[in-house]
Amino acid sequence: MIHLTRIFHSCDFHGSELVWKNAIRMGTYHKTDVIMVCGDLTGKAFVPIVKREADEWYCEPPRQAKQILHSEEDVNRLMENLQKRGLYSFETTPREIDELRADKKRAMQLFVRLMKETMRRWLAMISQVTPLSVKVIVNPGNDDCFELDEVIAQDDRVIYPLRKVVDIDSRYELISNEWANPTPWNTFRECTEKELAEKLGKEIERVDNCENLICNFHAPPYDTNLDLAPKLDKQFRVVSRFGSPIMEHVGSKAVRSLIEKYKPLLGLHGHIHESGGFQRLGRTLCLNPGSEYEQGILRGYIIDLPKSDAEKVRFWRI
Repeated sequence: MIHLTRIFHSCDFHGSELVWKNAIRMGTYHKTDVIMVCGDLTGKAFVPIVKREADEWYCEPPRQAKQILHSEEDVNRLMENLQKRGLYSFETTPREIDELRADKKRAMQLFVRLMKETMRRWLAMISQVTPLSVKVIVNPGNDDCFELDEVIAQDDRVIYPLRKVVDIDSRYELISNEWANPTPWNTFRECTEKELAEKLGKEIERVDNCENLICNFHAPPYDTNLDLAPKLDKQFRVVSRFGSPIMEHVGSKAVRSLIEKYKPLLGLHGHIHESGGFQRLGRTLCLNPGSEYEQGILRGYIIDLPKSDAEKVRFWRI
């Protein structure tokens, strides 16, 4: 009997530790053979917890009122809550806060250090809860700094899939690309559509047969159910009509062009949190699990790969 390979694919955790902890348990919860966490792993901000006196700290989390804390237990509890929301926290002093405000380079170095430390701690959790028989594939996305790659690539437990072909099983291969077409946010890994097409072309050159190919491309294909996001004005405010946001297609034309040309079996995407769903482009099934990381909700797809050419991919969103 030929074993059916089951994948769990998810992305866009943006630092939420609660979402990460649930994702790495999918090998047990849903009996998956492969866990994929692909893109935008890190959080968007850090939150200082400032110690003023021996028994008093204060903190001003985003979109929350200023908090006054009076014990180490309160500080630890706040740090845990911030982790669940994808925010990095650290204990500091009023003097260091003034220094960080005056030195943007130092503040960025601190931010990168917090992201790397968190990623190392997350990766260490895998060996504690994920069966050894389960492949774990982890890669950054456009929002992740380049310093993160070395942390992932050096970890012995996970597969860092960028710039190579990964054998999912004896039948299916995976290629990956973490870059995105231009966004309003000027993120670490975005480029023009022409440049993205060149990057994708280098990946497709690594494989000989696209019939059973899985494309792990963070950016979704343009003009699909997977790439609709709220339209923004020049001040980055959501444009609305009659109280509802106007949605527009923001995915990659280069990704769509490659999929239509080479017709891989699967396109696994992310990047656009609001557009969780699926769409077929010819024979290619394209999936975007979406993201609700701020609410601590894990979104992902369970994918059962067909055992023969006569069967179809089975999938469902969780």
